[in-house]
Amino acid sequence: MDSTRTALSAAKGLPEARGAAEASLVDAAYVAIRADIIAGRRKPDERLRMERLRAIYGIGVTPLREALQRLSADGLVVATGSRGFSVARLAAEDFADLNRARIAVETAALRLSLPAGDDDWEADLVAAAYAVEKQDGLMQKGDADLERWEVANSRFHLALVKACGSDWLLRVRQNLQDQCERYRRASVGAERQQRDLLNEHREIAKAALARDVETTCALVQAHFERTGNGLTGIGSGRDGATTARPADRR
Repeated sequence: MDSTRTALSAAKGLPEARGAAEASLVDAAYVAIRADIIAGRRKPDERLRMERLRAIYGIGVTPLREALQRLSADGLVVATGSRGFSVARLAAEDFADLNRARIAVETAALRLSLPAGDDDWEADLVAAAYAVEKQDGLMQKGDADLERWEVANSRFHLALVKACGSDWLLRVRQNLQDQCERYRRASVGAERQQRDLLNEHREIAKAALARDVETTCALVQAHFERTGNGLTGIGSGRDGATTARPADRR
């Protein structure tokens, strides 16, 4: 945080520069807390107390509060009135709804991306497919680093759709993917080892590179539905809500 403090000191007395520095702190807080919620470092239902967050992230109360408000709009944080903020719960019925929305948005992006993809898109997809298949192979052997698998998986699915030409579609899609990743990380982790993810990803890449839109959409939909069907570790939480247990390897 030394660079942020230096920037704030230099901006003293300059409202425009000070405003830009504060906005940068809000962005930094938003990115850091969002990443920790998705990765499960901030647990479902966890109270997000300002003093503790200040100690963890080294950022002041005002930018932290603004970042939490943005995360509340994303559905990752819940504003509880005078009680402040807490991490959103994980609920089985919410994931089912989330997965439906993700499939709808993902297939819409695929229908635009596959016909529009150029040589660079193809090259990026080939590279992303190779990387995720390598991680899938390690997963089947029980040797995968789950962080590397998540990165490779995210890159592969983005490579499929990034030629869609719609920034709004990609933005909505990314939020849905992040939300799904949070559930996947919180679920008991055996499901990924039991599935033939290597072949699932390989077949999706093959259909996409052939520009077979209908087959690619069908394969991606089935791929996402298997994730939903295999989600485990979600049981009854307090007040009748359902929450996900952290994966046993995390």
